[in-house]
Amino acid sequence: MIEPWPVYACLAMSLCAAMVGGVFQSFSDFVMRSLSAARDAAGVEVMQMINRKVFSSVFLFTALGLGPALIAASLYASVFLPPGPTAWIVGGSAIYLIAVLLVTIVGNVPMNERLDTMPVGDADTTVYWRHYGRRWTHLNHMRTIGCAIASGCLMIAAVQLAGA
Repeated sequence: MIEPWPVYACLAMSLCAAMVGGVFQSFSDFVMRSLSAARDAAGVEVMQMINRKVFSSVFLFTALGLGPALIAASLYASVFLPPGPTAWIVGGSAIYLIAVLLVTIVGNVPMNERLDTMPVGDADTTVYWRHYGRRWTHLNHMRTIGCAIASGCLMIAAVQLAGA
């Protein structure tokens, strides 16, 4: 019989991935569309503020903290858990690490950092802002889908572990 705590850990990680994905989904669904519909300078200024405020948010702690938790869970599962749930845990972890953390680090963050250095209202900023909105949102769609898939994988693992 399997201890109950791996089930709870999978459920907690699934919930965290779903919550992170919900924030990403909100940005993809209406936040970025609203910022893009606003005057260019207003959209840029608000996005710069969002990107600065995120550093002191629970969201960032959850989004980044889930990475090491998933790595630890994958290592633990590979040694101590049955193959079925282990595959779901490792698969969900890999998807989150690639589609969420890697895309964020390689795609969204560099774009945010560049936008942060640009003066609001400048002609070059306006040109970049129009590119930024499309590209950033495309990358954000990938993060949203990655979170949903990772959350589902972890939920399946929890159900399998609960039945073991």
